[in-house]
Amino acid sequence: MYLRSLSIARFMRSFLTGLSIAGLAFVSMPGSLVTVAQEARKIVQASQTGSTGAVAHGKYIVEDVAMCGNCHTPRNADGELERSRWLAGAPVPYLPARPNSDWPIVAPRLAGLPPTNDAGMITLLTTGIWITGKPLRDPMPHFHMTRPDAEDVLAYLKSLTPRQ
Repeated sequence: MYLRSLSIARFMRSFLTGLSIAGLAFVSMPGSLVTVAQEARKIVQASQTGSTGAVAHGKYIVEDVAMCGNCHTPRNADGELERSRWLAGAPVPYLPARPNSDWPIVAPRLAGLPPTNDAGMITLLTTGIWITGKPLRDPMPHFHMTRPDAEDVLAYLKSLTPRQ
């Protein structure tokens, strides 16, 4: 189900981007709308390929779909996320409804250097299994991303400057 929502989200983002560009072309340019829209779509697709596209897509997944910052980013006294320490690791902001001795107290740093090597992170994001061979502990979601999505997330995380 989660994988399907990621695919749908990716499709919708691309579709809406194409519509936005086509709408701008219709308003601002005379001539064949179809030709202008097709050219605009090619530009968007070209911008979404390569490492820049991977990082942008990874950022989208991390910030807008998986919401990683909610647990992996410290909060200020008002409870707001400290964007200057984005994904720097933080105390888990909530406790389980029932006491659980296996509940993590701190969410690890993800920015810059994730908590394991590339293969370990890809496995974590595609299977929900940690490097120990065991499923991730709650409250961490058990992701089942596609490999390309997991690679994009990793590219984004590695693009960040680690902060303390």
